[in-house]
Amino acid sequence: MISSVTLVISIILGMVGGITNVVLWAESWADIKQFKSFKRIVTGAIVGFIYYFLVQNSGFPDLIMTYVAGYFGTDFLQGILEKFKPKP
Repeated sequence: MISSVTLVISIILGMVGGITNVVLWAESWADIKQFKSFKRIVTGAIVGFIYYFLVQNSGFPDLIMTYVAGYFGTDFLQGILEKFKPKP
């Protein structure tokens, strides 16, 4: 059964992981305000959403892994997209 509270928590933790990724990789305040940073935060939230449906548990380790998936998932997906990007 899908728990809406756990789903929202997973999305928020994925988003917090994306925010952590943006803040740690930013070199200046201008980097944080770019649209690329917004895409990373939204990607972190999407990864948290997907991770919730892959695991379906709400224990402490799974919530920490949701945060970690939100942090690393943005780099992982960006690497895949760059690999399949058409080259000029």
